[in-house]
Amino acid sequence: MNWRERITSEPGILRGKPCIKGTRIPVALILGYVASGKDAEEIAREFPDVTAEDVEACLHYARDLADYEAAA
Repeated sequence: MNWRERITSEPGILRGKPCIKGTRIPVALILGYVASGKDAEEIAREFPDVTAEDVEACLHYARDLADYEAAA
């Protein structure tokens, strides 16, 4: 999955925090729900603008951030 198709970061929206594209729902919020044990269906019920694919994109985004290596 290419999370870049579903996640955006724009300076004028939530001060540039990564959000689900087309919403003001931050990726960090979705990841917090996942961390607390919620599955994609539960999150979609809580946030009707969020799909299971959006939740998956958030997880891929987090994985890519965790794998990031800063240049020395």
